[in-house]
Amino acid sequence: MKSLSLVILAAAMLAAAVPAAAQDAGPIHVVAYVEVMPSAKNDGASLLKTYRDAIRKEDGNLRAETLRRIGQPNQFVVIESWKDRAAFDKHAKAPSATQLRDKLKAIQDAPYDERVHTGLSVGPAGGGRRAGGAAVYVVTHIDVIPPKKDDGTALVKQHGDDSRKEDGNLRFEILVQTNRPNHFSAVEIWRTRSAADAHGATARTRNFREVLAPMSGALYDERFYKAM
Repeated sequence: MKSLSLVILAAAMLAAAVPAAAQDAGPIHVVAYVEVMPSAKNDGASLLKTYRDAIRKEDGNLRAETLRRIGQPNQFVVIESWKDRAAFDKHAKAPSATQLRDKLKAIQDAPYDERVHTGLSVGPAGGGRRAGGAAVYVVTHIDVIPPKKDDGTALVKQHGDDSRKEDGNLRFEILVQTNRPNHFSAVEIWRTRSAADAHGATARTRNFREVLAPMSGALYDERFYKAM
């Protein structure tokens, strides 16, 4: 009996380790919110563009984008994708990352807010490369209460799968935070602002938000950005 119990325990430990290993092996997606003092909005933009250009040259980087919030020019978001967890962890210790945070401290209005994710509903890696000057990015934080995690996960995944098929969409990704699996980020690119607004007005999107509302643990935080 003792040996059987050890086998069962070992099997359980192995099963528990598989998701973590799979998570580390796949791409890592980072959404980082940056807010600087209004008087330092241009300095903040310059720092973030320098950071973006630097990390695009790092091993394992798949994508790096810096965005400025429409109507709030001192608020930014940085979108990064890395080949795997090892590449991201190496980057986190690199001068590009440490120097950015050090330089931002003098001008920030809020701490650097970095959310690390894996993909839940992710399209082709090149989505967004065709974005022109009229393109609009939308970044939304979605939080569901823990008892509704599974229902919320299925709902937001389906929303991402369906939204990528809409006219004018260049990218629509649903990402799940690695440390809080009931928290998600939706990252979208639309060819124009009118295409983004049309998506928000569809019956399907309005129904998605209505079904999501009772599960939500926070406001549906949707923000519009332009690439820098």
